[in-house]
Amino acid sequence: MGLDLDKPPARTRIVVAMSGGVDSSVVAGLLAESGYDVIGITLQLYDHGQATHRPGSCCAGVDIHDARRVAEHFGFPHYVLNYESRFRQSVIDDFADSYARGETPIPCVRCNQTVKFHDLLSTARDLGADALATGHYVRRLTGAYGPELHAAKHREKDQSYFLFATTREQLAFLRFPLGHWEKSETRAQARRLGLPVCDKPDSQDICFVPDGRYADIVAKLRPEAIEPGDIVDLDGSVLGHHQGIIHFTIGQRKGLGIGATKDRPNTPLYVVGLDPETRQVVVGPREATLIKRIKLRHVNWLGDDDLGDDENIVTKGLAIHVKLRSTGDLVAGMLQTTNHPANPLNGHSHRMIEVTLAEPQGGIAAGQACVFYDGARILGGGWIEAGC
Repeated sequence: MGLDLDKPPARTRIVVAMSGGVDSSVVAGLLAESGYDVIGITLQLYDHGQATHRPGSCCAGVDIHDARRVAEHFGFPHYVLNYESRFRQSVIDDFADSYARGETPIPCVRCNQTVKFHDLLSTARDLGADALATGHYVRRLTGAYGPELHAAKHREKDQSYFLFATTREQLAFLRFPLGHWEKSETRAQARRLGLPVCDKPDSQDICFVPDGRYADIVAKLRPEAIEPGDIVDLDGSVLGHHQGIIHFTIGQRKGLGIGATKDRPNTPLYVVGLDPETRQVVVGPREATLIKRIKLRHVNWLGDDDLGDDENIVTKGLAIHVKLRSTGDLVAGMLQTTNHPANPLNGHSHRMIEVTLAEPQGGIAAGQACVFYDGARILGGGWIEAGC
């Protein structure tokens, strides 16, 4: 397993982020087999009692036990770090706040951005590690200007969309040994290594949501998000009522509880807007969901040039492809930065980053991610603030 490190394996310490699943277990096992000085770390992220017997969880209950068993199998040290407080604040509370604002969050990105690639990476450095390895299906390749982030070789397992917020500094320290593999290869290696988790099912996307009922989590933490309101059309006419905006996402068609309007008796209706202040769910025809220009916030840039200083991006724009949802196709677009005038209250100017799509797309929701691609290379991405 080539990790692009200068020292021989026996003198190279690798911390492996072990979730208890088959992917990270195979990474740890193969590195130990290859002679690396491996330390396994599992993060306890939420109440493990709730997930002890629930298949598809991670970082809780039986998953911690499974990671420990793999470490014992190979004889390397394994530590469990209690990050429940940090995870609650940075991921779960953010998840609930985002839904309460009428957004559609991606907690897996927030988890990677805050807990795993910030706190855990810092811990790995404190342990004297030369790198932090994970079981993500994504590739780290060396380019002309240093390490680059690339999509996995096999698209069906690619997780690059969830890692767009990885910084250049973090990427220099991270390693992703499974980026060239298919899942079937990973499971075959797990069986060869005799791992007790070789047939364990994959974890679900939102690990801390029991039974996939995310609305229950939001209702408990932010009860104001389940206050009833009206379902209105684009003109503001009331078509029906709902029991909380958290039950709706932009682009949703099913489950609205209303039929077509009198003006459009044969036209299906879609959610085109969510207003947490008025508690209104706005619906309209499919064409009303289509968006061509996207405004982004908190953009992370992994390209060779600096995004703010490259005059070509500012004046001409940069032709890229973007992914607007983890399972979506790549869409052609133009990335551009614009310098907005100074705020008269504080004298500060700010930079707005926008993506103009070649063809309008539907179902684009605030709180989701827009990830930039140049071929298989990830150039970065940002959080969707608004579309028009």
